[in-house]
Amino acid sequence: MTFAILYLRSRRVPLALAVALGGAAVIWTLWLAFAAKPDIPTYVVAMTILLMAAVLSATLAGPDENLDRTASLRWPWRRALHLLAGLGVIVIVQIATLHTGARFGPAALVLRDAAGLMGLTALCTAVVGADRSWFLPLGWTTISVMYSQEGTWGAAATWQGQLPGNRPAALTATALAVGGLIAYSLAGPARREAAEYVR
Repeated sequence: MTFAILYLRSRRVPLALAVALGGAAVIWTLWLAFAAKPDIPTYVVAMTILLMAAVLSATLAGPDENLDRTASLRWPWRRALHLLAGLGVIVIVQIATLHTGARFGPAALVLRDAAGLMGLTALCTAVVGADRSWFLPLGWTTISVMYSQEGTWGAAATWQGQLPGNRPAALTATALAVGGLIAYSLAGPARREAAEYVR
């Protein structure tokens, strides 16, 4: 087996992809079947992106994070590529629906929320580990789409629920995307204690 196949299997990528794509497909199918209009609301788009990012977060660490640090490989660019590939999956799947009967979009919204949420997930992975990396994105996004705020600081704090073109929301998402990419690429997933490996 090649390194790429072993890498993908060790991080449960095939299963995560199947679940992420399946979840998005279910939401798309339900909207197509029961909604009166094709455009999926902003809050549903944000929650779908969150679902996909949370599922893909499980792939950001292998069975033993400490083993990654001892291997004689250059991990930073591999981690960055892995994270960008996850972002690409989310964006491509959502944008692919723009010419169908149920549309995730617009593209600017999808790109902003996907980049921001993947960056936030990566940042949490570097701080608390991949197992818990979805906690903060879930809580923050749920509150943001339910209680979206106006004004510069309000829009920055509830960036996931803002309409595309909102500058403070875009700046917050960009900061999270860049910060998460740098932190995860350089530091990798947070170390776990030996006792945490025993299930």
